[in-house]
Amino acid sequence: MENRSFLDELALLAEKNNYIDPELYEKYNVKRGLRNKDGTGVLVGLTEIGEVHGYILDEGERIPDKGRLLYRGIDVWDIVHGFQKENRYGFEEVCYLLIFGELPDRRRLEEFTNLLAEKRSLPDGFVEDMILKAPSKDIMNKLARSVLASYSYDENPDDTSVRNVVRQSIELIARFPIMAAYGYQAKCHYYDNKSLYIHLPQKELGTAENFLHMIRPDNQYTRLEAELLDLALVLHAEHGGGNNSTFTVHVVASTGTDIYSVIAAAVGSLKGPKHGGANIKVMEMMEDIKENVKDWKDEDEVKHYLTKILRKEAFDKKGLIYGLGHAVYTLSDPRAVLLKEKAAELAKAKNMEEEFNLYLTIEKVAPEVFAAEKQVDKVIAPNVDFYSGFVYKMLNIPVELYTPIFAIARISGWCAHLIEELVSGGRIIRPAYKNVMPKRSYVPLDQR
Repeated sequence: MENRSFLDELALLAEKNNYIDPELYEKYNVKRGLRNKDGTGVLVGLTEIGEVHGYILDEGERIPDKGRLLYRGIDVWDIVHGFQKENRYGFEEVCYLLIFGELPDRRRLEEFTNLLAEKRSLPDGFVEDMILKAPSKDIMNKLARSVLASYSYDENPDDTSVRNVVRQSIELIARFPIMAAYGYQAKCHYYDNKSLYIHLPQKELGTAENFLHMIRPDNQYTRLEAELLDLALVLHAEHGGGNNSTFTVHVVASTGTDIYSVIAAAVGSLKGPKHGGANIKVMEMMEDIKENVKDWKDEDEVKHYLTKILRKEAFDKKGLIYGLGHAVYTLSDPRAVLLKEKAAELAKAKNMEEEFNLYLTIEKVAPEVFAAEKQVDKVIAPNVDFYSGFVYKMLNIPVELYTPIFAIARISGWCAHLIEELVSGGRIIRPAYKNVMPKRSYVPLDQR
């Protein structure tokens, strides 16, 4: 008890002596969160990889605009409808585009896809020694550990030449789904007392198909299921250089360290509930809404409960409707629009249209509730997290894998930004922090 009491005392001391008066941030014009006062991000770098457009700046005023997401200058809307029209999967093509800066022709795409297939197996002993012997309750932590462990299995881990980093990037893109799938299976076996399934990836299958093949005991999935997971991977692959995990890539890579240290740091960033874990919060909120709203078709009843959530009277009592609004997008999040299109197909196939319609109702009435409660005329549109959790639920993917799927997709964007930092960065990233502690004299121990 004495140790616990002392620990409590230390915690209070740490909290007290790390508090900074919020007025000081205003006084020194600190850009907290690297955000300007108008909510825009502080410009800290340049990129040619991804562009996120959500508003127009007119003489300092943010004018809401239709959301756009561009990969290497190409609208993701065109990319998605391009491969869907040709009835093929798109994630591998997007990986190539992000890392190498141009769309592959048919031969290049086939060669790249085959290269990913060759690199998909984990090194000898890796599964047993790095995953099964050290299972984790959290798959993101298991993924980060697996990335760091990969350093020990690489014969040339510290070489940051572009050629070597390209080789390492391809291996990580190929292996992330296997690391996540096996990490999940280990968790199920050692923590949940379930059967252990270690299904080998199949060379003839792509990323989305292989992931469904490895996480399901019977290996079975439909074409529509694989198409929807592939779309989710495409839409999560890249989101500009300013999102927290990608910025982490630039920061850590600017030190000149190895790719495994860089990517493990990015995984740690993505794990946070304010970043990659956001769709889990949406799912928790939706379960709460389903339990407390009797008639899902009654817009007034839905509005009444959303009002209670905003007033901090329901759900987690934080006053937030999760999955709505975005730091950049205003009128729409193109990822949410595209995911909703395909999700409607699967909802019909899975007889889950009633629940899907509840999402549509919330999307429709939430802006009205927000305007009435907050007394502001602000555009509120669903972001990708609003629909992605429901998509994964329809795919029978466990909640523990929601954020790892995000990482499986985003590893392509991370590697692209890592290479861009190596080629065009040149300087270690080191922003300034102003010390606001006044000078004090050292006091000898017996006088304290």
